[in-house]
Amino acid sequence: MSELTFRERPYRTRGGVHAPHHKTTAAIESIMMPAPPMVALPMTQHIGAPCRPIVKVGDTVDVGTVIADTDAFVSAPIHASVSGTVKKIDKITMPDGNKVDAVFIESDGEHRLSPELRPPTVESASDLLTAVRESGLVGLGGAGFPTAVKLNIPSDKYVDTLIINVAECEPYITSDHREVMENSWDVISGILTVKEILDIHRVIIGIENNKPDAIRELRRIADNSADVGDEIRVLPLRASYPQGAEKVLIKACTGRDVPIGGLPSDAGCLVMNVGSIAFISRYLKTGIPLVSRRLTVDGSAIKNPSNVIVPIGTPIRDVIAFVGGYREQPRKLIMGGPMMGIALPDDELYVLKQNNAILAFGEREARLSEESACIRCGKCLSACPMALQPIELADAALCGDIAGMNRYYIMNCMECGCCAFTCPAKRPLVQNIRMGKELIRRDKRDQVVKGGKG
Repeated sequence: MSELTFRERPYRTRGGVHAPHHKTTAAIESIMMPAPPMVALPMTQHIGAPCRPIVKVGDTVDVGTVIADTDAFVSAPIHASVSGTVKKIDKITMPDGNKVDAVFIESDGEHRLSPELRPPTVESASDLLTAVRESGLVGLGGAGFPTAVKLNIPSDKYVDTLIINVAECEPYITSDHREVMENSWDVISGILTVKEILDIHRVIIGIENNKPDAIRELRRIADNSADVGDEIRVLPLRASYPQGAEKVLIKACTGRDVPIGGLPSDAGCLVMNVGSIAFISRYLKTGIPLVSRRLTVDGSAIKNPSNVIVPIGTPIRDVIAFVGGYREQPRKLIMGGPMMGIALPDDELYVLKQNNAILAFGEREARLSEESACIRCGKCLSACPMALQPIELADAALCGDIAGMNRYYIMNCMECGCCAFTCPAKRPLVQNIRMGKELIRRDKRDQVVKGGKG
């Protein structure tokens, strides 16, 4: 590992694109949305094993009541986000098209906190892991990986650097920006807690340089905190997409590379989203689990672009109605950002833990360009942050060539979309690569089934 030093400028990273920022809501303070008439809480709101309902129809629940959990290691419990009555447990369709169980809660309008909620006592790493798991926290940057699993650093790994991700490089999204501006002391408190308990002595807050007000605020709290060893620094990053991707961020902040197939801990790093670290601070003070989300609601079809804090499980249509509704009939709805978000069939779906934005676009922005033949210009290769060959991966995926996809390391693709963004032929490269990765997963599942039968 390199010496623990702080740089005034980030290390150079490979590839990336200069996507338009469109940070129109950066200065708009978050508003709190009242409890909707009904919420739906899917059992899959994280990477890993789905939860199982532990409530039944007719049960009365309060805000913070555990309604679903599992014994699986990679998972996180789910809590009621409103007080009211469990009306049904039924299948719903998720943004990826899968059908999962969901608990529907009819709100009583009281938004009554569970009397069982208490701030946890945290005196050790084991206590911290237990508390974070019980909070239901998953990565709030969009990935949805259970945070307790991320904080459970393997005994054979040595982590010396905590990186706080405030890059927020996706166009339109400003929810992390507003977290800093509205809850900066929660950010620093969470950092100090994790830093002390996990015995980490270098903290780098990585933030793109297109957020000067947030940079000033972060430096102010870092300078005025209990950081007696001067081990917390703010590092302004080049405003380039996908600067906030975990592997890219690690390279920019430390100069280290995460090996193919490896994890940040293999590079001596722990990366946490700024919203996640701030939530840990609040949970340790209040005992209130993850029951709400800050969302950026924006796009040309939105009448009043806003940042809004909503109960998890709120119907998207209710969120959009709360900020004033549509300016025009949307032609495309996206959960997340325009580069890595998921296109939605309609606004009948529900806000999930890992959501950070709802975007709605009109006819002009949603229109797809006509695809033409690849001219072998190499722009996709230059743009790829992982030094992959997107055109070869996409062609192998279209042919169902699993050996070819593996030969070109398709599973190391982070699906950032830089290749498709920069392609002059407008080929849907990242979409084809996603399809290819799913073919590989299905092939592995089939091999397991065949092996079991054998």
